[in-house]
Amino acid sequence: MNRRDLLTRAIPAAAGAAWLGTAGYVLFGRGGGRTLLNASYDATRELYRHINRLFAEHLAHTGGGEVRVRPSHGGSGSQARAVIDGLPADVVTLAIKPDLDAIAGKGLIDKSWELRLPNRSVPYTSTIAFVVRKGNPYGVADWESLRNLPDEPAASIVTANPKTSGAAKLGLIACWGSVTTRGGSHNDAEDLIRTVYGKVRSLEQSSRAATVTFARKQLGGVHITWENEARLEVGESGGQLEIVYPSRSIRAEPCVAVVTQNANRNGTAELAEKYLKFLYSPAAQAVIAKEHYRPTTPEAVAEHAKNFGRLELFPVEKILAGGWTEANERFFADGGLFDRIYESR
Repeated sequence: MNRRDLLTRAIPAAAGAAWLGTAGYVLFGRGGGRTLLNASYDATRELYRHINRLFAEHLAHTGGGEVRVRPSHGGSGSQARAVIDGLPADVVTLAIKPDLDAIAGKGLIDKSWELRLPNRSVPYTSTIAFVVRKGNPYGVADWESLRNLPDEPAASIVTANPKTSGAAKLGLIACWGSVTTRGGSHNDAEDLIRTVYGKVRSLEQSSRAATVTFARKQLGGVHITWENEARLEVGESGGQLEIVYPSRSIRAEPCVAVVTQNANRNGTAELAEKYLKFLYSPAAQAVIAKEHYRPTTPEAVAEHAKNFGRLELFPVEKILAGGWTEANERFFADGGLFDRIYESR
């Protein structure tokens, strides 16, 4: 597959709406098999294109029949709202735990969804890194160094909107934690966030839309994004982009779950559970690593650890005693830190 599909396929996400993809995988070219709809976040397009094909092949070879897995991609928060509003997804594979909790709060997902699959229903992890232009002209080295970006459009920061994007939420929390895990105060952390987000030129709806802005439209000097997205951008840039790992960043834990109410209605509950369990298989974990996500099974971790940037990773719970509940209240709720920063710009 031509990696430049990463950007050309991102146009619907740039428009800001959840996109129901038409590219699924069904074996033997017949449309008579069962169908699953996977509502996922925007940066997983390449990952699930491969996973879906593997799962269809696995099911056929083990006597499970035909299956077509259809993808829906958008900002993680936008996808959660779409499912709540009626998107008939059989499974969700979203960026952050609160998005699944929001769906569970509406009775669509089993409230004990975390306990249904290994590793608290986290089949892979990730982190937040930076992408810069060739030669790193502004000397970006860590979160603190973002303070020194000149106040000019060419040096501006590109990222997504924390109101709609899981990656953007994680980026803001990572910036905060880069201060507090070194002993800095909450006031120090807020000051850094205020400075960094003061250098953001515009907020995109999703992580992939931010990729289009930075890598395709060539706007801005620093892109704050998923590790896997950063690796893909750099890999297809022809040497024009570089990845920079901060010394420490957040441990992102994308979560997965069967949308029980939809799957029961669609008659796909058993198939949906098989699909999510397949994510922990050796074949799927190998694809996860190849697509620059961090696998979670012990065997895959041991095999692929050398392929990932080395940095200190902290979970949300290490920097905020109340975990995601506190993070949402402190940073992302109406009137929270993010709103206060943007209202004062």
